[in-house]
Parts: sequence; C-alpha cells; structure tokens
Amino acid sequence: MKHFLIFGLGYTAKRIAARLEADGWQVDATGSEGNLSFGDREALLESLSHASHVLSSVPPDRESGEDPVLETYGDALAGRWLGYLSSTGVYGDTGGAWVDESSPVGVGRRGARTRADTAWLELHAHVFRLPGIYGPGRSALDRIKNGKAHRIDLPGQVFSRVHVEDIASAVVEAMHHPAGAYNLADDLPCSQNLVIEEACRLLGQEPPPLQKLEEAGLSPMARGFYAENRRVANGKAKRVLGWKPAYPSYREGLAALV
Repeated sequence: MKHFLIFGLGYTAKRIAARLEADGWQVDATGSEGNLSFGDREALLESLSHASHVLSSVPPDRESGEDPVLETYGDALAGRWLGYLSSTGVYGDTGGAWVDESSPVGVGRRGARTRADTAWLELHAHVFRLPGIYGPGRSALDRIKNGKAHRIDLPGQVFSRVHVEDIASAVVEAMHHPAGAYNLADDLPCSQNLVIEEACRLLGQEPPPLQKLEEAGLSPMARGFYAENRRVANGKAKRVLGWKPAYPSYREGLAALV
C-alpha cells in the first residue's frame, strides 16, 4: 500500500489526507486528530520506515524559532518525497506589489518561518507558500454569522487568499513534479473589505461599518495581518504543476461555501 506521513493534521492537512486516502494511500499523521503522537519517536520512525512521502504543516516553535519536525526527525527524512506548508508571509510587506518565487524572503516579521522555509528547500522539498486560507467553517461567511467581521478603512490594502481545496489539489499534483517553492494563491488579490461585502451580499445582510484599524479591537495577530500588503503571483504553480485553482477568486469560493 502507498504510505504517506503527515506531521500536523490540521485544517489544511486534513483536506490533503482525504484526497490521498480516496486515491488509495494509507495516511499516518500526528496531531489531535491523527493516529500518531509527535513525541512517540519509536512509532514515528516505524511509520517513516514505510512512508515514501512526508508532508509537514507544523509551524516553527514560537519560543525557540526552530522547526520541530526538522529538529526532531530531520535525520530520518532523506530519500523521500518531502512537502512543507509554508507562508507567503516570508515575503514581508511589498506595499501592494506582486511577489513570485524569485522575490526576496526574510524581509518581514516572520524570520522563523523564513528559516524553516529555507531549511526545507535545502532538503529538496516541495515548499508551498500559502496566503490567507479559507474554506468550509473558516471564511468571511462564518465571521459574519458570528458577528466577528470587520471592514477596515485602509485604502490600497490588498491581500491574496486561497481555498483550502485548491491547496490540497496542488499538493497532490506536486507529487509528480519537481521540488522547489510554489506560491498557491487564487487569481484575484483584493482588499479584505471586498470579500466581506460579497459574503454579506450572499447572506442578504448589510456590511459592517468601516472602521479605523485602531477602532476595530483586533487581536495582535489580526493587526499583524493588516501590517503587510502584497499581491501573490501563482504562475509557477500553474506552469510547472499544471495546477489550476477551482476557485479562481473569492467570488467562486464563497458562492460554493453558501
């Protein structure tokens, strides 16, 4: 049986696992919904001995800045297909300019993520750089229903995003293509306000009022989200992987979620 090991069976990795299992793969995984404990080295090494493919969705440790998977199991990963779910945050703030895989990294606030991204590339991994992820149970529709949606008055602010199922399709397709960094984003970067307004239209609700950033009562993490402004190009994934997002913009993605 084809055997795949996932470190960190979170929101996105579960969609990848579902596609693999539907294709006949046995999938082992760590995480609260996985069948393995990250700290059970004996069991994990046993799984690794059978796995031809390994994917990590585990972020760097917040305190040490180290990648837990590479620190603990890096010496056992050689000779396998490797994948890593990274972040387009490695590009930092570009003032709304486009970034692709040749753009400088490590110039933003995510130094630990950049180091992990680079370390996985040095292992000849497929590194998937992801912008804002949305999908079932995690979208502007849910924030509106929960009363947590905001429209922030920041003219010119632009973000990229990607539907979780488009990430899953790209990762599975990448198993048959060369290693390297790949941006996985939809085709239409835009302001978060436009997404909220479209979600409100679909739900038949009035959009929340525009607020200054300081008035919105956002968490430090959410405020950090607004501290960066960039457009993410997905041309390499399309050319090299033959990938095409099923949800090329937030409009198709939100409509499907409704």
